[in-house]
Amino acid sequence: MTNTDLSNSPPKISVREVSKIFPAGASGTTVTALDRTSLDVRDGEFLSLLGPSGCGKSTLLDLLTGLTTPTDGEILIDGHPVVGPGTDRGIVFQQYALLPWRTALGNVEFGLENSVRSRRERRETARHYLDLVGLSDFADRHPGELSGGMKQRVAIARSLSYDPDVLLMDEPFAALDAFTRESLQDLLLTIREETQKTIVFVTHSIDEAVYLSDRVAVMSARPGRIRALEDVHIGRSVPDARSTEDFRTLRHHLWALLQQETPHDPSQEPTDEHDTHLHIHRTGRLRHHRDLPRVHHLTRRR
Repeated sequence: MTNTDLSNSPPKISVREVSKIFPAGASGTTVTALDRTSLDVRDGEFLSLLGPSGCGKSTLLDLLTGLTTPTDGEILIDGHPVVGPGTDRGIVFQQYALLPWRTALGNVEFGLENSVRSRRERRETARHYLDLVGLSDFADRHPGELSGGMKQRVAIARSLSYDPDVLLMDEPFAALDAFTRESLQDLLLTIREETQKTIVFVTHSIDEAVYLSDRVAVMSARPGRIRALEDVHIGRSVPDARSTEDFRTLRHHLWALLQQETPHDPSQEPTDEHDTHLHIHRTGRLRHHRDLPRVHHLTRRR
């Protein structure tokens, strides 16, 4: 589905002036995770939420799932207020949350056990979605016999099994190695093309957001607001879409937006090689050009 097609469709999800405030201890202090956040997600759209750590990305996703409620504002799906979890939304977390005593097939079937379908229908549906994620040959394996990527495929199949309109994904590939991560990104694009689900995807990775999305919502530092909405126009049919000029240009633009949301704290400056590594991991930036030799040394040593 193209961005032009999406722009002509009514919103599937509407986030209207949503704030979320959490208590922060017995003293009565509070933390504002989201502040008057508004966002529309179109029917059939793949939208990524991108922002610095602690900006409220996962909080917003929790509100979409109905696992928690806004302090102010409202969230609508198909024009109806979200008042709790529902089968119109499937959820995929970073942790696979599989039942270790069940097989891959049994874990997918678990998502269907509250439906009115017969046992045979549940089994056929589960097999269909295992096949969709490329695990039909591993249906009888238990989670302990599966790799991390396979476990996440099972989790995706389980979330798709009851045919939700919306798929909500909270950094589902963050714990995977780079090769597996890219493989599952391609799988997710294939699933999206076949099912036309509306997908809201939380990620810390700029590359992942650009590669997967129709639009990227860039969030501000806490308290979280939608700072920018960027359309994605890249050709994914080329052999290496991540190397194209359009991809690199948008990636740099999003990086620049995020740099403006990363406050500079002198107390977090690295003082030795180990701290330098942690500083780069946490902030994504070098303190100074003189850090380059030390980073090269760390990279070679690791």
